[in-house]
Amino acid sequence: MKRILPLIIFAAALGWSWPRLRPLPTATLAQIGPKTQAVTEVPHAELLPRAGATAHAVTLAQLADGKLVAAWYAGSREGASDVAIFSSAYDRGGWTAPQLIVNRQRVEHDTRRLIRKLGNPLLWRDAHNVLHLWFVSVSYGGWSGSAINHMQSSDDGQHWSAVTRVITSPFFNLSTLVRNSPLPLADGGVALPAYHEFLNKRPEWLRFDRNLRLLDQARIPDSAGTLQPAAALLDQHRVLALLRDSTPLHRLGAAYSNDAGSRWQPATVTSIPNPDSAIALLRLADGTLLLACNPLEAHRNTLALLRSLDDGRSWSAPLIIEQGAVNDEFSYPALLQDGAGAVHLAYTWKRETIKHVALSPAQIEALR
Repeated sequence: MKRILPLIIFAAALGWSWPRLRPLPTATLAQIGPKTQAVTEVPHAELLPRAGATAHAVTLAQLADGKLVAAWYAGSREGASDVAIFSSAYDRGGWTAPQLIVNRQRVEHDTRRLIRKLGNPLLWRDAHNVLHLWFVSVSYGGWSGSAINHMQSSDDGQHWSAVTRVITSPFFNLSTLVRNSPLPLADGGVALPAYHEFLNKRPEWLRFDRNLRLLDQARIPDSAGTLQPAAALLDQHRVLALLRDSTPLHRLGAAYSNDAGSRWQPATVTSIPNPDSAIALLRLADGTLLLACNPLEAHRNTLALLRSLDDGRSWSAPLIIEQGAVNDEFSYPALLQDGAGAVHLAYTWKRETIKHVALSPAQIEALR
């Protein structure tokens, strides 16, 4: 039996992988821009209502009617059993009171698995006005033991589907996480930046069809020690991914793909400092790129925006959005551009709540 068991395991893994071994059609990115009405009279800066003692990892989307929606996780502390994912919508009077989307008990019920903690929500509205939510959950161990979950809503987040678990590996389905926004594909599918933390950190690129079935997983060469890829399309085929750095270099990594993420050029090291902290990357309507980051080698007490006019080969001087004492934290940014060109930035504010800042097109244009 001891001799047969490895063969049985190998056969099971081969059976799971076989449908994915056939050649895939070449992926093409869908070039979409803001199509909704602008959000008007947005305050320059505003703290969102608190949903718990701590808050972290905000994500932004815009609904079909032009309203902004944010989601984040909140609870007594990061990783606590009471952490849940909340949302708030920006109506013209300000941000609404936080609404619970999903908690640990709901995930346990829907997936029939033990769930110890939740984190890293990710919102995205598709071309059919379906609002998607991906998030990570942990059953055992730390964040390196995470798995990805998915929910969706057809009524702008008023009601959500049951939680489903995204299977990315036949072996325990461990250590796949998300953080940054997906990119739509021309065939109706979606490309989702992801990453692993178990044993070593590395970014991945997950490709799904229009029914959200996993088709392909691609790794970025020479990217060990980086994570949480933030991607932006440069045209229908070319993609730039910037990578959070967990190595002693303390510099963002960068990688390009010429075939919509199916294959990646080896990652390189940029000159932009990074204190092992999350970033956000956005392709603006004018084709330039906007980066939100902590532009330091240590600490997260400074948050800034940088702009690139040449597809990420060079960047402007940082525009400082927030700066505090060394122990303050302004981190995990999210970016969105509305239909009038205004840029919305949301981020963790001192781990207490989420802050929203709106910048006019003129303010962004000044970044050169």
